[in-house]
Amino acid sequence: MDRTPVIERLAARLRDASARADWDLLGLAVRELGPQVQALAERGAWSARERAALAGLRAAHDGAAQASAEAAAGLQELLGDLHDNKEGRMAYALAGELEPGSITQ
Repeated sequence: MDRTPVIERLAARLRDASARADWDLLGLAVRELGPQVQALAERGAWSARERAALAGLRAAHDGAAQASAEAAAGLQELLGDLHDNKEGRMAYALAGELEPGSITQ
């Protein structure tokens, strides 16, 4: 039985999750990927068509890894900016509390 459609669905799931930045779905897809490919491999030697689909799956996996690395870098930059500007935000918040007529609790 040709395993190409199953391999292509695995690749599409990775591409879809990373394109939508659905990190929960991507994490699930990646965790399930190893056992799924292993089960497919146990069915025998890969045909040329299946090897081509596996190359597409590898490319989808690499793309998903790149997308998650870029998202992580973006979050790291945001956290760094928040940390760097912490004192300024605190001073601004305190200044607002000291203004006449301000409501504090």
